[in-house]
Amino acid sequence: MFYYLNKSDIILSLITKGSKNVDGYTRKFNVVSGESNTRETLNTVYDALRQKGYNPINQIVGYILSEDPTYITNYNNARGLISRLDRDELLQELVTYYLSK
Repeated sequence: MFYYLNKSDIILSLITKGSKNVDGYTRKFNVVSGESNTRETLNTVYDALRQKGYNPINQIVGYILSEDPTYITNYNNARGLISRLDRDELLQELVTYYLSK
């Protein structure tokens, strides 16, 4: 059974009915957040949109606001790539990057 505290932590509860390996403890595992992976994904999506003749900024903003995947082209698997990113994390990274400049 998985519980999500926030986007960077996963809590795994080892308490299950009928299990012989129940120790009653809850374990916390940190998930490695890929800031560079997010940046690479966003760059790939941007390039795919530009190559297909779209305005990448408008399309990405439309996707972030609506979470409608049709704003992103399927070209170069851009839609699949961006759908793997969490919108909240993407917004946090964009704001953090903007404010650090």
